[in-house]
Amino acid sequence: MLGLSNLIKYHKIPLLFLTLSGVFYISFGYDLERTDSEKLLVLYVALFAFAFQIIKLSGFHFRLLVIASIVFRLLFLFAIPNLSQDFYRFIWDGRLILEGLNPYLYTPDSFIQNGKLPVKQAQELYNGMGALSSSHFTNYPPLNQLCFTIAALFSGKSVLGSVIVMRVIIIAADIGTLYFGKKLLERLKIPSKRIFWYILNPFIIIELTGNLHFEGVMIFFLVWSLYLLHCGKWKWAAVVLACSISVKLIPLMFLPLFFWWFRKNPKENVIANEMKQSVSNEKIASSLKSSLSADRQARNDVFKLISFYTIVGMTTLLLFLPFFSMKFINNYTETVGLWFGDFEFNASIYYLARAIGYAITGYNEIAIIGKILPIVSLFIILGFSFFKKNHTIPKLTTSILLTFTCYLFLSTTVHPWYIATLVILCVFTNYRFPMVWSLVVVLSYLAYLNVDNSENLWIIALEYIIVFSVFIWELWQKRKLPVS
Repeated sequence: MLGLSNLIKYHKIPLLFLTLSGVFYISFGYDLERTDSEKLLVLYVALFAFAFQIIKLSGFHFRLLVIASIVFRLLFLFAIPNLSQDFYRFIWDGRLILEGLNPYLYTPDSFIQNGKLPVKQAQELYNGMGALSSSHFTNYPPLNQLCFTIAALFSGKSVLGSVIVMRVIIIAADIGTLYFGKKLLERLKIPSKRIFWYILNPFIIIELTGNLHFEGVMIFFLVWSLYLLHCGKWKWAAVVLACSISVKLIPLMFLPLFFWWFRKNPKENVIANEMKQSVSNEKIASSLKSSLSADRQARNDVFKLISFYTIVGMTTLLLFLPFFSMKFINNYTETVGLWFGDFEFNASIYYLARAIGYAITGYNEIAIIGKILPIVSLFIILGFSFFKKNHTIPKLTTSILLTFTCYLFLSTTVHPWYIATLVILCVFTNYRFPMVWSLVVVLSYLAYLNVDNSENLWIIALEYIIVFSVFIWELWQKRKLPVS
């Protein structure tokens, strides 16, 4: 009781912000329509202001902030997501699997348009997911499908029940990210309170827990993998990284960046030894021995690297195996390809390229531009992989952060929840622009003000002017010193 009274006495202002945050999260989850732009912006910006003050003033009670972050998530437990309708497809896929049907082989349209109702509440789920989702094959990897199946197993007849189960899974994943993220920060001798930039970030709470996006589960496995890698348990790190890929495919593009991880003892040491060698036979022999030792080490490093990639690849394939067929491969690659050649949302550089294409040809050249921009992204990733030695966690996470940022800048589609990966990565680096982006990305939701959900390009321009300004400023400042 004395501890509680002292807490209230000396930390009234942070506790006030915590209380207000709880009230605002309740309003956000249970009393907000996504077309109500004014209320959306006020609640969102206010929650960011509260979170900033809480973290700023909270050089106190780490445990209290952990409890608060969990409570904020639990406040959404019984709320139906109000900014995204993807969860209807999640429920559909999970229930389809329980019926013994492969969700990668059928579109919802193929059932409903033929008068078939393959799952409970099929019509309700079909109406809820929308025409875009219902007309395409699912693109969610196997561990993501497992989460959907668990929701169907525990609640196969209630939409809200399924939402609750999936939400519990995502909350559990965030708790796991908090645990391993804190431990990794401590091992890196970085202030552990940085983990609250992610855990208490309103964007993360709203997009992942509130809107049921499984980036949170992917991030949990990614952070766990980085922790294991830092501990020297690279084989288990490879298995866990494969689990991350099997929730969302995003970490696939990070694999080349691990190229230098196992080359922590390059031949610079040998060169230094050779420079110091004298004409004496004894020292020449010592130098040769050192060189041979370094060569053996290099071969061992290459073996570890190949083994790491092999474990990641084999584990990923093993997880996909229950769904495997040639039709699955065709459907899955076709669906993933749509993100580069058909879909457009909240893009930046692509929209500029599209405008230039319109000016030259008079047509939307997404079919061409959507093929060129991923190639540019690939070259950027390969450049960071081979010309930047990512052999420490801060260097590795910085490279992942910058390459994924470039990928998003070049993408045709950038849904708000994609930014979540950047937010967790910046915790381990010296970059802060993802925090700014997590705030201004709410502007992309203003597209729902229009009947046809068309975007106001001036608003999108405002979002990216802010993001690019902070991003370029941080690059200009060359914040590449070791994380402190």
